[in-house]
This record gives sequence, structure tokens and C-alpha cells, in this order.
Amino acid sequence: MPDRRTFLQRAATLPIIGSLLPKAAMLEAATKKRDYFAELGVRTFINAAGTYTALTASLMPKEVMEAIQYASKHYVPLNELHDKVGERIASMVGSEAAMVTSGAAGAMMVGTAGCLTGNDRKAIQQLPDLTGLKSEVIIQKSHRFGYDHAVRACGVKLIEVETAEDLERAAGDRTAMMLFYNNNDSVGKIKREEFIALGKKHKIPTFNDAAADTPPVENLSKYIKMGFDLVAFSGGKGIRGPQSAGLLFGRKDLIQAARMNTSPNGDTIARGLKVNKEEMLGMLVALELFMNRDHQAQWKEWERRVKVIADSLRGVPTVMTETWVPEVANNVPHLRIKWNQSEIKHTPPAVLKLLREGKPSIEANPATDSESLVIGVWMLEPGEEQIVARRIREILKTV
Repeated sequence: MPDRRTFLQRAATLPIIGSLLPKAAMLEAATKKRDYFAELGVRTFINAAGTYTALTASLMPKEVMEAIQYASKHYVPLNELHDKVGERIASMVGSEAAMVTSGAAGAMMVGTAGCLTGNDRKAIQQLPDLTGLKSEVIIQKSHRFGYDHAVRACGVKLIEVETAEDLERAAGDRTAMMLFYNNNDSVGKIKREEFIALGKKHKIPTFNDAAADTPPVENLSKYIKMGFDLVAFSGGKGIRGPQSAGLLFGRKDLIQAARMNTSPNGDTIARGLKVNKEEMLGMLVALELFMNRDHQAQWKEWERRVKVIADSLRGVPTVMTETWVPEVANNVPHLRIKWNQSEIKHTPPAVLKLLREGKPSIEANPATDSESLVIGVWMLEPGEEQIVARRIREILKTV
């Protein structure tokens, strides 16, 4: 039996394993990038839809990724970073205070919690039990929307109103907050300015959910200047920060209370809505980039992309195109495409499906209905408008 010394002596004479491999193969193995989505069998696509959460919203600029990578290599006191990032963001947008949240829905939840509890630690620990606390939030009936669940999760009852007179009657000792859905200003009978005035009259905090309402960049300051006490924005849509991040602006006392109701504080209703150092720093850099962007030049580029796709469809029988800019949310140029469906037998939803199932896969805008195909161009990467144009033309011409 060979002893340990004999074994080590023999092992020392063996060639190093790596030296047996060709250098080119070693280099390839070291530099080859994994295609993780391909490994998992997950479809990637060209985004001609827009900044929809289910489609993973936007792509972060390299500067944002550099900030995230930088943050990932250091430990910092999280509350201290929260303070400093919030102060910087507040100064940028002209708000008393600000915080990075876990998305716009996270902003709605922690903002509501702050309005309910203030800095009362006992109240903070008891949420969503509202015994002894204010328990109602006023909202216009026309402003009910799929994300008000984030507010209801705090235990409150939503009180629906339609007119200013209804709101006056509903406001009382149980009212903790008044919620406004910015996208629905045009359909509600109580407009922004009057809503704010009624809140101030009754000393009730007003909260404006403006999640998808950038661009224009002016909106970041507009609603705080108008007098809303809290305003929420998504971080991963037009601002192109982390999709898991959001922004909450507003009164200093309410932002402080919102902070107390969430991580890293334990025994809080929003403990699970964590925002770590990478998201905070990434969100800050994304906001800096967004605010300093040449927005006029970007708008012209979006119009150019719309024109490229529209021009490609000239000569296709019965096809008509028009530029469409949504009034509030996703306020950027889109392309609407219509055709005579008795001549071209595909419906717009059928074309959307064909685009999705093609190679490369293309996602069109969910605003597509039975009458028109809607193409969003603002999340396209350079040159992808040509691919989208070619594919739509192929589909419409082959029927």
C-alpha cells in the first residue's frame, strides 16, 4: 500500500488538468455567456407593446445596471441609504420628501399605511386591524381601478363618491385619506384641483396614483406642486429603473410614517415590500438619466419609428394608419393600424397572435381590439422598428 508521501510525490509529476485543454477551448469556456432564458425555455420578444408589468416593462440603461452592480459589492446601513437617496430625489422633483418603494403598488400600500398610523408604533403594529383608527378612504366611483387593492390591503373601506357634494357628505372622522387615479381625471366629475381643495378643506391627505404617467417629465413635479399630499410613480416604466421599484413623493411627515410601516422595520404591514440598496441606487440613477434626457429629441425618434412602420404599409390594400397618443398614461406616440376585414381576413387580435408566435417573437400593444392593431414604439431597441414593419407587412399581404 502506498503511503501518503508516495501518493503526493506521484501526484506532483502529473500534468495540470487545464494544460491538457487547448488554449482556445479554455478561452471560449471562460468567456462564453450563458443564455439563461434559452436554458429555461422562456420566450424573449421584441417589445412593440409598451411598459406593461406582465411583459417586464422596460430595459434598464447601462448606467443603471452599473449602479446596481456597484451597490452589489458593498454593505451600507440601509436606513442611512434610504435617507440620503430620498433626500436627493426630493430635491430633484421639488418635494418635501421622497422614498424608493417596491413599485407603485408598494408606494400606494405604504403611503396608505402612513396616513392611517402616522408615527404611532402601536398603530403600526396593529395594521390591518383598524380598531380605534380611521378606517375609510374616499375615492370617486369612476376612479376605481385594478390596483386599489394595494390600498384595501391596509384594512380600509373604500367609500365611493361621484360629485363634490357626495364627497363633502362622506368626509368625516373615519376618513384617513382621499385616493385619486390620475389616468381617470377626464372621466371623474371631481377634477384634480377641486379634489385637492376638498382634501385641504377637510384636512384629509390626498393621494394621487400617477404610476404610468411619465413621460412627460414635468409630471414628476406637477402633481406635488398642485397640492397632492402624496404622489406615486412606477420606477420601471418610462423612467426605466428597476421594475421592482417605485417612487413616493409628498409631505415629510407622511413619507416618514410610510417608511416606518415597511422594511427594514419588523412587525409592519409592508415588511415584505423590501427595497434593497441595489434598487435604491438604480432608481436614483434612472431618475437622474430620465430628468436630464433630451425629451424633445426622444419624441421625434418615436415619431420616426411610427412613420417607418406606417410607410411600410403603404400600398397594402385597404390598410389605414394613424398616430395615437394616449391622453395621460403612456403618453407617447403609438401607431394604430386598421384594414377592411372583408378583404384582409385576419382580425387585429389574430395578427397580434401571429406576431407573438413568429420568429422573432413580437408583442403588440394590449390596446389592440377588434377594430385596430396598436403598436407601441417607445420600448423598441434601435433597428427593431424595421423588423416590426417587415413582419406586419408580410402578415397583411399574405391573406
